[in-house]
Amino acid sequence: MSQVPSFSITEARSTLGEQWALGRARLSHARAHLLDRESLVQAGQTPFETLWSDGQMALRYYPPLTQTSIRLADGQRCDVARQTQRTPLVIVPPLAVNNLVYDLFPDRSVVRYLRARGFELYLVDWGDPGLAQNRLSLSDYFARLLPAMLARVRAHSGARRLSLHGWSLGGLFSLCQAALADDDDIANLVLIGAPVDYHDNGALGARYREISRRAGWLHDTIGLSAQQLPAFLLRSPGWLNSLVFKATSPWASIKSYVSLVRNLHDGQAVRAHATNGAFLDNMVAYPGAAVADFIDYLWVDNVMADGRLPMADATATLADVRAPILNITGRGDPIVTPECSQAMTRLVSSTDITCRTLPGGHVGIVSSSEAQHQSWGMIADWLIARD
Repeated sequence: MSQVPSFSITEARSTLGEQWALGRARLSHARAHLLDRESLVQAGQTPFETLWSDGQMALRYYPPLTQTSIRLADGQRCDVARQTQRTPLVIVPPLAVNNLVYDLFPDRSVVRYLRARGFELYLVDWGDPGLAQNRLSLSDYFARLLPAMLARVRAHSGARRLSLHGWSLGGLFSLCQAALADDDDIANLVLIGAPVDYHDNGALGARYREISRRAGWLHDTIGLSAQQLPAFLLRSPGWLNSLVFKATSPWASIKSYVSLVRNLHDGQAVRAHATNGAFLDNMVAYPGAAVADFIDYLWVDNVMADGRLPMADATATLADVRAPILNITGRGDPIVTPECSQAMTRLVSSTDITCRTLPGGHVGIVSSSEAQHQSWGMIADWLIARD
């Protein structure tokens, strides 16, 4: 005859106590996540100086770290370089995103890592475009505003030759600026998920080709193009950009919330979710004129696939780019496929081009814990070898 297991009163009390503690932790973390999410966010902790600001845009400088080493996400440590690299590095972000992506966690921060590797590090902050910036076109960013930022970097650093680190649309800006700049001004280009051939871009490319066909019919029939529409009609607000970005990988968004519910008892997991959300849920607007350029130059005419810049009356072409290029793409990136980005290799005049396709999506290849091992060290080593 089998015996029924017996539990002591002490064991029962211990089990109830553990469940009670877990329940209180879940309730406390859920309340904080709903009502005081900012207190959970761990992003943006690397110190920086604002060298210039007009109240909208800004230029950041990350001074040397005071530590002798920094901790990485896997628990390993990276020694802080005692020697500064000769060529300053400027991070050129895309539009729509906020800059928390470059400094998400203290142990998973692109800017902290690159500063630890000895780079004089700067970051362009495009800000959150308001209605007053609605007429800013793509060429305003890469042909007018970015050169002005780089001039300030040169004045602060005392160096003329600069390396650019451009992710997504920031990579497109960096590539176009290299085409427009004097040959010796841009020393190196690190381009991560940078779009070039919009029509050779997987599922999105098929949509762009369809848009091109329909827009071409409208232009031929009634002479209508996006450039002719009022800029305010084309403005894309931040909440919409967040929604569209998440829609490119809806299953990932669902899994993140399922994981949050399952791990509400874990304060670290809740803080991580809030920190990632601070980036993904708080995107900023695209100016209407920039959206018009997207439609006409990139989606419809696909000008960069022919080596042309997305601007009116451009005299420079991608063939004017001669700087060494490190091109990094994500194998699972639905926003910018390897084929879309690597089209640049047949258009530029650079003789030193390195292409690497890594596991991961559009954000993962620049800021994930896996990127820490797959791309950050590669970027630093590649730049240092050319310094």
